[in-house]
Amino acid sequence: MKHVIAWIVAAVALALVPALADEGESVSQAESAALAWLALTDAGAYDQSWDAAASIFRSAITQSRWQDSLRQVRAPLGGVHARRVRSARYTQSIPGAPAGEYVIIQYQTMFDSLSPGYETVTPFHEADGSWKVSGYYIFRMPPEGGAAPH
Repeated sequence: MKHVIAWIVAAVALALVPALADEGESVSQAESAALAWLALTDAGAYDQSWDAAASIFRSAITQSRWQDSLRQVRAPLGGVHARRVRSARYTQSIPGAPAGEYVIIQYQTMFDSLSPGYETVTPFHEADGSWKVSGYYIFRMPPEGGAAPH
């Protein structure tokens, strides 16, 4: 009986290896897409960041409204001194969003006027196979003892 259980565990583990490898590749590709997109926002190329965003992003907000939002929220933060990944999680569902493949990436970012700041960038796997940003959120961590938003 112990041998049968061991074989079942081994078979399940081997079956999961390709799925985990695919998720790892997805996370890697999504992180690359997120960094390229963030470079546009860091440079103040807000119109280009809208153009480079996922189709679901562009259908949710007009280019002019996106530019206005970033001018009000992102521009006052100033330059980026450092950005590091705190977490990156693959998922196939996000509340309020269409089903699909997403990677939710949270960065700790050191801005001129907000250190540390936190950015959540959510790339979406488009039908053409590319990863493009479908969501962006900047926040400040709450005071000590407070819970961080998820």
